[in-house]
Amino acid sequence: MPALTDIRIVEFAGIGPGPFAGMMLADHGAEVIRIERPRETFPPHSLSRNRRSIALNLKASDGVDLARRLCATADGLIEGFRPGVMERLGLGPGELLEDNPKLVYGRMTGWGQDGPLAQAPGHDINYIAVAGVLDGIGRPGEPPVAPVNYVGDFGGGGMLLAFGMVSALLAVRMGAPGQVVDAAMTEGAGLLAAMSWGFRSAGLWRDGPGANLLSGAAPFYRCYACADGRSVAVGAIEPHFYRALAEGLGVDPAGQMDVGRWPDRIAQFAAIFAGRPRDDWVAHFDPDACVSPVLTPGEALEHPHNRARAAFVGEAPAPAPRFSATPADEPRAAVAGEATGAVLAELGIGADEVESLRARGVIG
Repeated sequence: MPALTDIRIVEFAGIGPGPFAGMMLADHGAEVIRIERPRETFPPHSLSRNRRSIALNLKASDGVDLARRLCATADGLIEGFRPGVMERLGLGPGELLEDNPKLVYGRMTGWGQDGPLAQAPGHDINYIAVAGVLDGIGRPGEPPVAPVNYVGDFGGGGMLLAFGMVSALLAVRMGAPGQVVDAAMTEGAGLLAAMSWGFRSAGLWRDGPGANLLSGAAPFYRCYACADGRSVAVGAIEPHFYRALAEGLGVDPAGQMDVGRWPDRIAQFAAIFAGRPRDDWVAHFDPDACVSPVLTPGEALEHPHNRARAAFVGEAPAPAPRFSATPADEPRAAVAGEATGAVLAELGIGADEVESLRARGVIG
């Protein structure tokens, strides 16, 4: 069975990082029950997969009572509201940990549960800006470039919350009490940049976009445009990989780490790469040159390596990482509200009461 079988998580519906954390837990076997708003439908996407979904009106006291009863049966909870919202609903850690002392209460925010910015609005780009991460992404002499919302929402947010949830759930299994997991995207994004902070402490870091070896300043670690308008990604850091790259380009491999020569080398490499189509270059190089095609999402679905590893299920990423003894099941799509009746029945609520709750708009 999957690794998290017999773990129950209640997820209060949101967007972005909270659902991503719920998806990761659900992918690996946790029973995740997602509380949606009645009469609200969300477009199907991979972030909502593998869930049971119920529709509760949390503006109604009966809806809050049902949510509280459900949380009393859970091992963990995920919520992504601004600080104080769950407390105002009567669903804060004080109430729910009193009901269920072993509950792991996962909280996903941009700024964290306290601090001067705790109540400020924001999005991924704001959080990674304040974390000192955005400054290094982009081209020299230009403003930083937003890396979609991968760094704050998903890497530093949802994935960090999933790690925190699993860690706290393991602690409970080993005898610790339930607790609050305060996952802030700003701090998570900073954590993803731990190696860069180490470089900075050692005096090996320059501020600004595209100023460092791994951010595009080095000719052997950057992307180049090809004759057909597509691009290749070059990652030939080690000397023997760089020699294979230089041989494929027909240039002298000397002076790889001569930083003063890097701008001229970038211009030289760019001119050479511009002379042939992307796929010609990929076929041309020895694998040791570390030259890869920059694929569109549609191309990634069809790439032989991704197909061989079944890296995608349909048009969505497959569960990861992979477990040898407790593999994940194949993902299944979620339908908003589909499990409302079944979940309420499990809480001991009869059919007549369910119909009454539905008629009063408490459930959907």
